[in-house]
Amino acid sequence: MSQNSQPSRHDTYLDEHIRSILRSVKTIALVGASNNSARPSWIVLKYLKERGFTIIPVNPGLASQEILGLPVYGALKDIPHPVDMVEVFRNSAAAGPVVDEALALETPPKVIWMQLSVRNDEAAAKAEERGITVIMNRCPKIEYGRLSGEIAWQGINSGMISSKKPIMAAKGFQRLTIGPPRR
Repeated sequence: MSQNSQPSRHDTYLDEHIRSILRSVKTIALVGASNNSARPSWIVLKYLKERGFTIIPVNPGLASQEILGLPVYGALKDIPHPVDMVEVFRNSAAAGPVVDEALALETPPKVIWMQLSVRNDEAAAKAEERGITVIMNRCPKIEYGRLSGEIAWQGINSGMISSKKPIMAAKGFQRLTIGPPRR
């Protein structure tokens, strides 16, 4: 439900919509990245990095440091190249200023993704007016795992049963993917 308790198109998303986003983005700025391996943002950063996404950690308190060997930037405007997606790992109130910062970039992202429990309909409307796709209250790690069948593969009962061999993401060990190998 939206903030005014009216149904919203952001209450549910079609699997194909989420899948197309995860297939199309390559570079993700993760705002609210943590260097603490017990924090969800660190876990999501590591997971997405291991799936072939280029991750750019953003956290003003950790600027000029590294997380998992990746340089941390203090703000979106400090990133020296465009990003495809801004993932907001901040609370709902902080999402508005993050979206404003993303909209002020010379090349705004194609997607703004707000993490689980993060929802800001006003910020989403501003981004969508500029043609940016917005996802709220979802986790790309969970969605990737769910859509690839990887969650079931790791032993969590997802209700998916398949006799098909998963697609190899790359040479080496088996890893499930939501589409063709990333290049």
